[in-house]
Amino acid sequence: MLAVVILSLMAVLLAAVGLRAYDIYIVNREIKADQKRQEEILSRNKEANDRVLEMRREIEELSKDREMLGQFLEEIQAAAAQAEAVPVLSIYDGDEGGMSGGMTQNAVLTEGESLSESALQAWPGNTGLSDNSDTPPQMDTEEEDVEPEASDIHGSGTIFENETISGNITAAGNETVSENISVSGNGTVSGNKPVSGNETVSGNMSVSGNGTVSGNMSVSGNETVSGNMSVSGNETISGNMSASGNEAVSANMSVFGNETVSGNMSVSGNMPETLPKTEMVSPEMTLEERRKIRNSFEETMRANWEDIACLEERGVDFSEKKIACLGDSITAAANLEGKENFRSCTYPAVLKELLGAKEVYNLGIGGSSIGRYWADAFVERYEQIPQDTDIIIVMGGTNDGFCLSGNEFGSLAERKPWTFCGDLDELMRGLRENYPNTRIFFVTPLPNILQDYLMRERAYLLPQKNLADVILTLSAEYGFEVIDLYNSNILDSHDADIVADYMPDGVHCNKEGYRILAEHIAAELVRRSEN
Repeated sequence: MLAVVILSLMAVLLAAVGLRAYDIYIVNREIKADQKRQEEILSRNKEANDRVLEMRREIEELSKDREMLGQFLEEIQAAAAQAEAVPVLSIYDGDEGGMSGGMTQNAVLTEGESLSESALQAWPGNTGLSDNSDTPPQMDTEEEDVEPEASDIHGSGTIFENETISGNITAAGNETVSENISVSGNGTVSGNKPVSGNETVSGNMSVSGNGTVSGNMSVSGNETVSGNMSVSGNETISGNMSASGNEAVSANMSVFGNETVSGNMSVSGNMPETLPKTEMVSPEMTLEERRKIRNSFEETMRANWEDIACLEERGVDFSEKKIACLGDSITAAANLEGKENFRSCTYPAVLKELLGAKEVYNLGIGGSSIGRYWADAFVERYEQIPQDTDIIIVMGGTNDGFCLSGNEFGSLAERKPWTFCGDLDELMRGLRENYPNTRIFFVTPLPNILQDYLMRERAYLLPQKNLADVILTLSAEYGFEVIDLYNSNILDSHDADIVADYMPDGVHCNKEGYRILAEHIAAELVRRSEN
């Protein structure tokens, strides 16, 4: 009997050991399978991010030609619009099979024609010597090359890419006067179709009666800028004796320091605080709704003017505040590396300057994502934020967008680790628990054309809107404040003017773009603190 009992116990023990060993085997097999899946995801995401680098270079090259850039962006958006017609799952639904998203600074004095309509010919390096605007000026031939009169450049096809056009009685009746370093010191610059792309148009007695004067950095120091159909989209119109008698003076970055700005049919959408405004938008509007009212360049200019006015009038003291900015390459100021003192141009550095804050910590790492499926995940490094921080700003999601299929996106119903929904939830929960007395802002990612471009090649990717919706939903759940850049329609690289002037690679800003971003975030902090 004793032997039977012992044998029975041994059998039970061996069975238990066997079952335990089998359980360990199953767990280990699942761990290895998860590791393999994660390696495959990381490998796939590396390929996608390498492709993004190529796309950035492509767009940066295209940004040198605004017209070609515009056509390219329209093609990408048309393809994305078709893809978006495919239904996508709710952010609360799982999707084991994967979700398919299916997816300025210019001067314009115009007499009824746009730059693209009127600048029909442009031949670099010539002085505009041909009276026939339908054929290019002759190049490098002694017989055909005729120098213009010193006192008169008149009736030429093109005056293009010269260092200086100056000291002439008239520079008039030409097809184009463009991309010169300086158009200055002339008696009259008039009757030309476009006067565009010049660094300065200044010191002239009169700049008037031209078809278009566009793409100039500065139109200043002239005696008169008058009698034009439109004076719009300039970076600066300043220091002129008179800028009056034009049909429209609108959408300029800055109109100031002129002796008179009067007698114009319309003066609207310009920097000065007192200028009238066109149709307004509400904070609750979606990106699609805002786009129907105005393009991103116009929206960005308008928002920036309002932001600057807010900062000038602010009554909130940030001098004792410490701010931490957790982010990716946009926080780290990609595009500016290698330039002297580039760190002073990052949005956190400009934020410190604008608010007069005691300290602003820049915790931006290029290429990082919110979730664990790519590099330097926010969810694994938020604890680097100093404990004595008063305000935390978390801006990310751009790189996540380049990575996410439905599996990695996850759902708010399950919130699994290694998914966007799960890792973002963990990040927010960790911030709430570890920084209970800190004011926390989440910033939705700027809309970028690279997302649509990449989606055209990788059908498993999801539209950016999905990520923005999750950030908005979870922020409301945790009681965090949101600066909704995605739906703001500012610095949206689907707009050719935004890319050409502020976001040369389609996703990262230049120095001016980062300042606009900093001014917007700073103004939002002021507005939220004043309310």
